[in-house]
Amino acid sequence: MGFMDTVKGWFGKAKDKSDPAVEKAGEVAGKAWDKTKDVAGDAWDKTKDVAGDAKEFVEDKIEDVRNKDDDGDSDEKASEGE
Repeated sequence: MGFMDTVKGWFGKAKDKSDPAVEKAGEVAGKAWDKTKDVAGDAWDKTKDVAGDAKEFVEDKIEDVRNKDDDGDSDEKASEGE
């Protein structure tokens, strides 16, 4: 039983030493997670805004091109080239 007592002693001491470190690591990880969520949330909001603006711009350009085709502008330009 001497060997088992020695092994239990090693793990018992390691457990006692690790408890405060684990608690501190948990606190640090929690703070890091909160900060990451804030930064990621801000970046996500900005990305959505930029994507929305880009979508509106593209939709306007598509509408302009379709309206030019409906007005016959593109046909006039094609016949001018002939």
